[in-house]
Amino acid sequence: MGAGGTEASETTYREEMREALREALASDDRVFLMGEDVGRYGGCFGVSLGLLEEFGPERVRDTPLSESAFVGAGIGAAVSGMRPIVEIMTVNFSLLALDQILNNAATLLHMSGGQLPVPLVIRMTTGAGRQLAAQHSHSLEGWYAHIPGIRVLAPATLEDARHMLAPALADPDPVLIFEHGSLYNASGVPAPPTTAVDLDHAAVRRSGTDVSLITYGGSLPKVLAAADELTTGGIDAEVIDLRTLRPLDDAAIGATVARTHRAVVIDEAWRTGSLAAEVSARIAERSFYELDAPVERVCSAEVPIPYARRLEEAALPQTADVIAAVHRAVD
Repeated sequence: MGAGGTEASETTYREEMREALREALASDDRVFLMGEDVGRYGGCFGVSLGLLEEFGPERVRDTPLSESAFVGAGIGAAVSGMRPIVEIMTVNFSLLALDQILNNAATLLHMSGGQLPVPLVIRMTTGAGRQLAAQHSHSLEGWYAHIPGIRVLAPATLEDARHMLAPALADPDPVLIFEHGSLYNASGVPAPPTTAVDLDHAAVRRSGTDVSLITYGGSLPKVLAAADELTTGGIDAEVIDLRTLRPLDDAAIGATVARTHRAVVIDEAWRTGSLAAEVSARIAERSFYELDAPVERVCSAEVPIPYARRLEEAALPQTADVIAAVHRAVD
């Protein structure tokens, strides 16, 4: 049921993100949104469409094309008591603000002895699959998950798109939200949250007994499709959505391996030094004697993401790749 007792209607990931922003702006005068083209244009991916007209240019601010400058301004605003939401168009462009994120946002609380919290939220689009070529398509969230002092979120469902922003704004530390570009048009009827969204724990998206498929973000729909297809061959796969990439939910990872005794980690980032490598290492460290087979990883090819559609598809993890990895683990 929706607000006022009405039935929930079909919506999209993009619209749920927009509603989360609208609610944040309406509920707290300290919240404002800024970034490239978030105002009059409505956001590069249409997420903030209409918010300028509703809240005005003081609350929805278009910025110059300088990621370092406007992320730095967001840090300053957060330290001064505001609750800024900074949008960076794509994760590739966030590298222009890496100094601000790593050397300032992530460190100020520690270096000030707890005196300077930085309650900043940074949203950015990540991932490939849309023929946007190598400068707009990579999955670098694992890089940010390497950094102490920040929280890294990867909402993959309509419900998380809608309800992760509020607790992110309440966090005293900087929070980075990675929105996979292939999910914006994902549609459905969102389930109402039964409790407040928990940013500390992974979610079991499908229960199973034979193998654990561990993933996050834009790979979740492919992994769920693989799990459905595997049932035709008698393989019952459990699907774990990590949701929060820093800190990782070690308990959930260990619990799923203890149930199925096999694990396949799916990560759209490159295999070398990836988040999939970190998850695999933690399974080896904490759950080695639960395993009946080596951990399998399904990652992107170690190349810049191609523009040509067939080459891009070949470079990315696909449902068939997940199925093949499961058979290696189970057969």
